[in-house]
Amino acid sequence: MQLFYTPDLSGNFYTFNEQESKHCIKVLRLNSEDIVYLIDGKGGFFKAEIVDPHYKRCCVEIKEQLPDPDKRDYRIHIAVAPTKNIDRIEWFLEKACEIGIDRITPLLCKRSERKVIKKERLEKILISAMKQSFKATLPVLDELTPIKEFLKQDNTSTRFVAYCDETIKERKLLRDQIIKGEDILIMIGPEGDFDKEEIELAFDNNFIPVTLGNSRLRTETAALVACDTISIINQ
Repeated sequence: MQLFYTPDLSGNFYTFNEQESKHCIKVLRLNSEDIVYLIDGKGGFFKAEIVDPHYKRCCVEIKEQLPDPDKRDYRIHIAVAPTKNIDRIEWFLEKACEIGIDRITPLLCKRSERKVIKKERLEKILISAMKQSFKATLPVLDELTPIKEFLKQDNTSTRFVAYCDETIKERKLLRDQIIKGEDILIMIGPEGDFDKEEIELAFDNNFIPVTLGNSRLRTETAALVACDTISIINQ
C-alpha cells in the first residue's frame, strides 16, 4: 500500500508537490491507473488512482473514502517535559504515534534541562510515524508550554500526574485508575522530576497522583508506558 500525506486535500482531484511526485513516479515507478492511498491527518483516509503520472506534478483522482483505520472513542493527551537529549523525546513521539495518541504538550518545568524545541522537526517525525503505521490522524503537537500556564488551561479529560516522590501523597497504579472510553490527560515530569510546588499545583487543578510501577523510568520511557497502558486498557 503506497500512502501519501495530503493535508490540503479538497475535491476529487489532488496534485502532489514536486517532491512527492518524484517519489511516486521516479522512485516507486507508479503509472497511470495505479492505486495509491491518501491521508489528510484529520482522520480522512482515501483510495485514489493516478490520472497524470508526471514526475513534477503527479495528479490523482479520489475514488473512495475509506474508514479511519485508527478511529477511537477516547483521546490520549500526554504532557511531557522534553529531555536534554532530544533524540529521546523524538523516539517517544515516533513510538507514541505508532501506538495511538491524540495530543502532546511539551512542558517547561522548574527542573527542565531542555528549554527550547524545534517544533517543525518534531512534527516531521510525527508525520513519518503516522504514515509508517497507516494512521489517518496526525497528533496535535503544542508549543513548549510553561507548566503553570498549562495547568490553567481548561480540560475535561480525566487528569493524572505521575511523579517519583513517594512522600508527597499516596499514588495508585495508573492502570487501575483508567476507565475504558474516558479521555485521559497525564503529565510526565523532567529528568529531575516535578518539584513539590508543581505537584501541589497539579493537585489544586484536580490531577490525580499515579505511579507507573516499581521501576524508576526515564522521562521518555514513562511517557510511552503511560500511552501504551491507556491504549491496552481500552482495547
